[in-house]
Amino acid sequence: MKHFRGAIFVSILALIIAYIYGGMTALVLAAILGVMEISLSFDNAIVNARILERMSYKWREVFLTVGMLIAVLGMRFLFPLLVVSISAHLNPIDALMLAMAKGDPSHPGTYAYILNHAHPMIAAFGGMFLLMLALDFFFDFQVVHWLGFPEKILRKIGRFPAATSLCSLILLLILSHFVAKDSFLVLFSGLIGIVLYLAVQGLGHLMAQHGTLAEVEEELENSDSKQSTPPVLLAGKAAFGLFLYLEMIDASFSFDGAIGAFAITPDPIIIMLGLGFIGAMFVRSLTIFLVEKGTLNELIYLEHGAHWAILILAILLLLSIAIEIPEIITGVLGAIIIGCSLISSLFYNRKSRR
Repeated sequence: MKHFRGAIFVSILALIIAYIYGGMTALVLAAILGVMEISLSFDNAIVNARILERMSYKWREVFLTVGMLIAVLGMRFLFPLLVVSISAHLNPIDALMLAMAKGDPSHPGTYAYILNHAHPMIAAFGGMFLLMLALDFFFDFQVVHWLGFPEKILRKIGRFPAATSLCSLILLLILSHFVAKDSFLVLFSGLIGIVLYLAVQGLGHLMAQHGTLAEVEEELENSDSKQSTPPVLLAGKAAFGLFLYLEMIDASFSFDGAIGAFAITPDPIIIMLGLGFIGAMFVRSLTIFLVEKGTLNELIYLEHGAHWAILILAILLLLSIAIEIPEIITGVLGAIIIGCSLISSLFYNRKSRR
């Protein structure tokens, strides 16, 4: 429970604030949004844990503090304001005033209506980013396979140079031409998602390589025997690059929840309390728990299940450009896939012990 004490405290505080702000109705809505965010973000926590386990303990604390601030204020509050501001050609102050006025999501001109109207742009951006994240995992060499046949097929496709970018671009062209109503907007937004993924990933790799080399050289210089083992956990520029990559992944996961929350309430304060303070804090605590307990190394198929869930989430996000897909479908499918990978991992461990 020690990993979740902070999350429990923050959640209770958020519910108290929600009650003071809007009474029992606001409290219940914040709780519902928090549960929704947690149920949708198990795959997020698993992917985050695999990245975070390479970072030093200091940077893990940064992820829980500064990263939490980015998740709450950035993605659950400022991001919707930015979308509304750009879509409606409003300055940020006017967008904030419109947000505080709330309004029916079905009524043109309201904050929630404008944000929902911008959904194709957001879905194309987030969908392409998450698609590349999933394809990069399956196209890369994996020691073990969970779903043998499809994963081996994807690995063969991944041998083609720049396979991830090529597949993503082809899918984006098909989507923008045959599915989207506003082809240019979807194409442009999807391209931004692809470019940003490549840029953040490239920056992370460069910083990681530079930081690792610098750490090894410093370790060797300070060692009497010159035989020290290179440090395992990254810090400095290396960890900063991974932190940026981690925050971009975390942001991409929050797109569907941030937009879907307006189907429950148009109030940005309740959304921030539910998705941000309750949901995001529990996801971060779960991430730290997975890292410190070494769960991903013990349950070898869990990471595969998370990336299959991400792949399906990306596809559903892209399909939602043309058709409405309820949040419950995304959450249930993700939970089923991760649950199956968990059961498969437990069976594998039982067989290995025999």
